[in-house]
Formats: sequence, structure tokens, C-alpha cells
Amino acid sequence: MNPLYIIIGIVVLLVLWAVFAYNRFITLVNRAKEAWSDIDVQLKRRYDLIPNLVKTVKGYAAHERTAFEKVTQARAAAMGAGNLAQKSQAELGLTGALKSLFAIAEAYPDLKANQNFAELQRELSDTENKIQASRRFYNGNVRDLNTAVDTFPNNLIAGFFKFVKLEFFELEAGEEAAKQPVKVSF
Repeated sequence: MNPLYIIIGIVVLLVLWAVFAYNRFITLVNRAKEAWSDIDVQLKRRYDLIPNLVKTVKGYAAHERTAFEKVTQARAAAMGAGNLAQKSQAELGLTGALKSLFAIAEAYPDLKANQNFAELQRELSDTENKIQASRRFYNGNVRDLNTAVDTFPNNLIAGFFKFVKLEFFELEAGEEAAKQPVKVSF
């Protein structure tokens, strides 16, 4: 066997491995982007439900102005959050503000019996569940990408083509109360 054929064979194998690794990174990045878009769709749905919910509760508890303002401000902050860390923090604030809104609703039996309010509760609860599922899907894809970026020899390709690790979409540690889902049933 000619040593030249051996060297050519090794080079071809290395090139094929590099192409395979690069394509795998592209796939992982695209999956993470798709998973984030799923979260984004559900967050937008949540943002769209909140004004209707506030309007419904306002009709029964108009004197609870500060709670309404907090929900409105938290919604605006969440919608305007830039990076993932800011988005996480803003979503925590919005969840807390919604909890206070539902606490107000507890004091008004007529509101709890209102069909529109009940439907909004159901939709918001469904949206919260979808956000949680989408977040798990996104974090799983980010985990796979981050593992590929960190492991040898894939880290050589990742470094060369500037693939970077992504952030997980998580609630901050230490905020145990905020990690509980929004309770929307009475």
C-alpha cells in the first residue's frame, strides 16, 4: 500500500467528519431557534390574554388600581425584555403580578362566577402549561447544543466556526414561590 493513499484516506475521513460535525451544529442551532419560537408564540398569547383579564377584573374591583398597574407594567416589561436573562426576570415579575390579580379575584364571588372570567382563567392556565412544555423543549435543545459545543472533538469545529453555547430559559434560583405555576382555578 502506498503511504500517499493512506494520507489521502485520512484527510478524506477528517473532512467528512468536519462536514458531519458542522451540519450537526447547524441542526442543533436551528432546533434551539425553533424551540424558542414556540416559547415566544405562547408568551405573546399570554400577553394578549392579560388585558382582557385585567378589564374583566376591573369591572368588579375598580378600587384595586395598584394591582392593575403592576400587571400592566409587568406585561410591558416582559414584552420589552431584550435578552434571555431579562426575559426570565420579566416573566417572573409578570407571574407575581398575575398571582396578585387572582388573589384579588378571590374576594369577589360574583367575579369568580363570571363566564368571561372563567374562560380567561382556562385560557391562561392552558397557556401557562404550554409555556412550561415549550420551555422544557427549548432547554432540552439548548442542552444538546451546549453538550456538543463542550465535548471533544466537536469543540474544535464549534470553536473554528464560532458556535457558542446558548442560555437556558429558567426562573432564577432562590425564587421558590415564583417557580410555582399561576393558579387560575377557584
